[in-house]
This record gives sequence, structure tokens and C-alpha cells, in this order.
Amino acid sequence: MSFLDAVIIAIVEGITEFLPISSTGHMIITEKLLGVESTDFTKLFTVGIQLGAILAVIVLYWRRFVAPLQTGNWNFYLKLIIAVVPALLLGFIFSGKIDALLESALTVAITMIAGGFILLFIDRFFRKETIQTEEQISYPGAFIIGLWQCIALIPGVSRSAASIIGGMQQNLSRKLAAEFSFFLAVPTMAAATGYKLFKGYSSISTANLKLFAVGNAVAFIVAVVAIKFFIGFLQTHGFRLFGYYRIIAGIILLALILTGVIKG
Repeated sequence: MSFLDAVIIAIVEGITEFLPISSTGHMIITEKLLGVESTDFTKLFTVGIQLGAILAVIVLYWRRFVAPLQTGNWNFYLKLIIAVVPALLLGFIFSGKIDALLESALTVAITMIAGGFILLFIDRFFRKETIQTEEQISYPGAFIIGLWQCIALIPGVSRSAASIIGGMQQNLSRKLAAEFSFFLAVPTMAAATGYKLFKGYSSISTANLKLFAVGNAVAFIVAVVAIKFFIGFLQTHGFRLFGYYRIIAGIILLALILTGVIKG
């Protein structure tokens, strides 16, 4: 992986991590188009640069993360813990199969297209927005949102899309569903990244460490912009445009696989 490869992949991560279009799927496609060899470090890099995206959420919503520490009201943290447990358990149990799916561009193409059709109609499915603040989210509701997030263990599904849909299914407003998805990303991605770093730290040489640092810095900057854009866009336009994008991107990827440009 070259320096330019690392920067490009990090930009893709920053843009796509919090949009409902699948960051993992886009990074897999990007790596294949760039011709980046699949090594222990490249696999670690793909997961590790999520730290930059996590930091973007904490910086943008730092008051929300700090407030419970100041007031002693731990409900916010408890809801995140409850919501993150299903994905952590299933991710640990099926980590080997998930890693194998990360090599499959065909899986990404199929899930991109299927997810796109779902997003075309999702605004019609869940129109009841009775929950407007995080304090109104119940513990069972948080757990159900966490179950929805588990679908994103399949590459191409989009963790953001799955958890936002889960929030809307629990009658959260679109804005709150998106923001809770961002909050939930912090423990989910931190745990996944920490686990991967623990297992693969031996693949990080001095040169790789520089790529890792640059990748996280770029992902952080781009993610800050992407989050601000997404919240405003979602409230005004909904998910339809993202649905069309996923379908078109999935069809293009499928065509590249069938023509042999990208290995499926």
C-alpha cells in the first residue's frame, strides 16, 4: 500500500462511514480498483482508520458525551452499552466468516443493490416520529436498534443504514435515529478496531505506522464534513437519493466483476 493509496482509502472511509452506503463495501471496491494487495496490514488498515471517524463523532458531539459525566446521569452510556452488545457478541462468534466475506466483492454488489431498494421506500415504511430526544429512547428500544445493527456484519449492508432504520422502526425521528447511530458507532467501532489492532499489531511496521496515522487523520477530517452534511440532507431529503446511489454503484460493481475487471 502506497501513501496515495492510504489517503484515497481514508477519504473513502471518512465520506462513507456515516452515510447509509456502506464504508466497508466502498473500501473493498476502492482497494480492488487501486490494485492494493490483500495483506494482514491492509485488512488491519481498513478497520483501523475507523478510529479517525470515531474521533469525528466525539469531537462534534463532545457535549453529549461529557454531559452524563457532569450530571451523574448514566442512562446515555447504559443505552449505548445495551445497544452494542448484540453486534459485539455476533461479531466475535462469526469473526472468521466475516473476514472471509470481506474478500468478496460479489457479496458487496448484491447487498449494495438490495439495500438500495430498501432505502428507496424506507421513508414510507416508518413515518411515526414520536421520539425526538435521546432521553425518550427506552432500554428495550436501544437493544432492538442494536439488533438491527447486527445486519451490518455482512459487508455492503452499511452499519449506519441498519442502525438508522432500526431507530426509525422504534419511532425515532430521522435526525435522532441518525445521531443515535453516530453515538452507537463509537463503542461498536472502537471495540472492533481495538480487537483487530490487538490481533494484528505485529503487522504494523514503522512505515505502516505512518500510513496508519495519516489514514486516521484524513478519515477524521473528511468524516467531520460528512456528518454535518448528512444530518442536514437527511432531514430535508430523506434516504431516496442514497437508495439510487447504492443501486447504481452495485450494478456497476457487478458489471466489473462479470467482465473480470474486479475479482468477485
